[in-house]
Amino acid sequence: MAAIAAAVAAATSAFTSFHLTRATPYTRLHIRTFITSSLSSSSTKFNITFAPPKPKPKPKPEPAIPINSDSDSDSNSVPNLEAEIGDQLYIPWIVRDEKGNLTLQSTPPARLLHEMANASTSKKKKKGKEVASKAATVVPTPEPKHSKAARRFYNENFRDPPQRLSKVLAAAGVASRRSSEELIFQGRVTVNGSVCKTPQTKVDPARDVIYVNGNRLPKKLPTKVYLALNKPKGYICSSGEKETKSVMSLFDDFIKSWDKRHPGQPKPRLFTVGRLDVATTGLIIVTNDGEFTHQISHPSSNLSKEYIATIDGEVHKRHLIAISEGTVIDGVHCIPDNVELLPGQPDLSRPRLRIVVHEGRNHEVRELVKNAGLQLRALKRIRIGGFRLPADLALGKHVELNQANLKALGWKS
Repeated sequence: MAAIAAAVAAATSAFTSFHLTRATPYTRLHIRTFITSSLSSSSTKFNITFAPPKPKPKPKPEPAIPINSDSDSDSNSVPNLEAEIGDQLYIPWIVRDEKGNLTLQSTPPARLLHEMANASTSKKKKKGKEVASKAATVVPTPEPKHSKAARRFYNENFRDPPQRLSKVLAAAGVASRRSSEELIFQGRVTVNGSVCKTPQTKVDPARDVIYVNGNRLPKKLPTKVYLALNKPKGYICSSGEKETKSVMSLFDDFIKSWDKRHPGQPKPRLFTVGRLDVATTGLIIVTNDGEFTHQISHPSSNLSKEYIATIDGEVHKRHLIAISEGTVIDGVHCIPDNVELLPGQPDLSRPRLRIVVHEGRNHEVRELVKNAGLQLRALKRIRIGGFRLPADLALGKHVELNQANLKALGWKS
């Protein structure tokens, strides 16, 4: 045992005394031979021998670089490969420098290192889970253009509030409001998959799904239309009568050309604001806006209406006084705002009266003339509020109203 310990100590001192100037590879056979020879000797002096190292292959000389021979500084741009490489593994990189010349360098370009550092790594997924992961991926929704507070402010102040179901059906052109109520009572209207039999139900066409007789109601209601018609004689202001001509038949061309002027929008259902007698001609407003109709035709609007009455026979001062005193219609004493005898014209042999009223009772002007003892030949309305019938508008023709015309009619949108 003492001999073994002495041998180990001697071997340790021998290893520490060596200074290896170069990393020489040793195999297990060399080390085993060295220890065995040390243990077999009983003295402290050892005869250490090493196997000769394997000859190292000489590296092949690199070709002369640069690749581009046009530059004068090519010889200076070639790095000293032998000094840089040594015994390390060398991977050449051909890079284009700032001057556009191709050079050889021992390190990767900085751009590649930057991209590798910023590249995102992901674990490989199993093939069985790839389909499930694709189905589970949620497409990110784009960020809204406006903030939540701005959208809430718009919905509260500018968005159309929910309306009654019968009113929505009438505005969409399904039928009149009364006929729409009958369709609802008959159970032919569904809202969001359920039959609705209450015309007062509040709905929003943009959000609610409404079906009438199996047909889907469009989400977008038609554009509001405001027209002024020069009504001819013999037409009634109703769309429900079939035995008599209706003023709605005068808008057939307007409805047919609706798709060209408003593509993608449903056709409007037009109706008149107020009425004129079959024999009365002149100005009448046609629209599809129920709120506008209610505001203009309501007695609280106090809109004045001007008529030109053509009289058979002579008109005296007493007739004018009798008309100005008014008459009783439906239990209400109606008094005109103004009565005036227009000056005669060479081409008109019959006298004409200008009568202005504001209540708009049924047959009010006719009753005033009749109560004065005069025979009415023709009656024409030429003005409603501040809007006057255009002089160049022919009978049976219409014109679209602009914002100034609507304001003259007293419309406050």
